[in-house]
Amino acid sequence: MNLLKECEGVKTIGISAHIRPDGDAIGSTMALYLYLKKAVPNAEVKLFLETPPDCFGHLKYLNEIDSTYEWEGDFDVFFALDAASDRLGKAEDFFKNAKKKINIDHHISNASGCGDVNVVMPKAGSTAEVLFGLMEESYLDEDIAVALYTGIIHDTGVFQYSNTSPETMQIGAKLIGYGFNFSKIIEESFYQKTYLQNQILGRALMESIRFMDGRCIVSCIDKKMMEFYNVVPSDLDGIVNQLRNIKGVHCAIFMYEIGLMEYKVSMRSDEKVNVSKVASYFGGGGHVRAAGCTMKGTFHDVINNLSLHIAAQLEEEEACTTES
Repeated sequence: MNLLKECEGVKTIGISAHIRPDGDAIGSTMALYLYLKKAVPNAEVKLFLETPPDCFGHLKYLNEIDSTYEWEGDFDVFFALDAASDRLGKAEDFFKNAKKKINIDHHISNASGCGDVNVVMPKAGSTAEVLFGLMEESYLDEDIAVALYTGIIHDTGVFQYSNTSPETMQIGAKLIGYGFNFSKIIEESFYQKTYLQNQILGRALMESIRFMDGRCIVSCIDKKMMEFYNVVPSDLDGIVNQLRNIKGVHCAIFMYEIGLMEYKVSMRSDEKVNVSKVASYFGGGGHVRAAGCTMKGTFHDVINNLSLHIAAQLEEEEACTTES
């Protein structure tokens, strides 16, 4: 796909990503916003996104994000990044009503795309990585490079997750060549946590439960606990990764309550479990090693339902290992 050709002669361009945006959603949308404003100067470009967490304050022009989702009329082109249209929240109608719908993503659960034009690359480490391959480097500058780099490091765990490829590393090298302080961005946006965030992390780890002979682990934060610590969903980022880092754990589950007997579920795994397959069964999606969904029922209902699918994969993997 030629990004600029798709936007040729248009007057209005909209951009958005999934609800509760993470680093890749924020970085890739901001990068595309800055790129199109520079490369398509005659078009009005609007970026709709929920307010980013404070840790992304290193990104310039965050004040230009429209978190009110107020817009009258239809867009000539609308980009859905890092998600299928059903995860765009308040921007979903903008996308559906646009004259041309473009979907750029890397989630395997959205492999076929949801737009008129689709670029979905499940083997890419991040949507920001996909986006870099679509951009003409002559239009890139330090601000765009910072945004792309932010998206890449957050979805690859600073180049340590299994979705990191040689191409991912090569793109990262090109981006830091623009001269920004990449180590500060990694420290402040990826690793650094507030005191409250570390408190709730400690509580989640302390109350975690191992099951399936220690191969799986789960932790859950309910609304009362969130209110006690005065934390919001973005403060819970990273907890599931810490659970997965425990030796002997093949699949980690982190849940937090979002309604009466309703939970947001995040899963992380190693090569023994495809959590995207598990999440997709319950209406969610994501990556092979990182996925999530929303589930209803009691805490034990949710775990029992997830466990059936996780156990089946572990047993199948063990059977294959025994046969070989």
